[in-house]
Amino acid sequence: MVINGVLFRVRTGVPWRDLPERFGPWETVYKRHRRWSADGTWELLLSRVQAAEDAEDEIDWEVSVDSTTARAHQHAAGAPQAAPPVVAAQKGPHSWTKWGDPVLRSLCVRLAEVVRQPSA
Repeated sequence: MVINGVLFRVRTGVPWRDLPERFGPWETVYKRHRRWSADGTWELLLSRVQAAEDAEDEIDWEVSVDSTTARAHQHAAGAPQAAPPVVAAQKGPHSWTKWGDPVLRSLCVRLAEVVRQPSA
């Protein structure tokens, strides 16, 4: 539940104190996240998920960057004069609670599989 709580907070931007009770006490989720960030646990989980996915040839390591992914400097020609509008959190059938994002869903499933594997 801690991992789901952290993922929920990252996805929604909700303050720690407003984390839904279904993830357990917010203090527990917060402290575990802080500890895992400090001791490298998140990096270890990421490397294990990447290694498992790479072994199954599920990762395309070729990256293509163009003007749609690289932002220009704010003083570049054609830059808007006003700040972009703030987008509210997504609601409806594709919200976090419905697991509407297929990439996020598959990542969470894969992360759960890797976490359950005995460490070598």
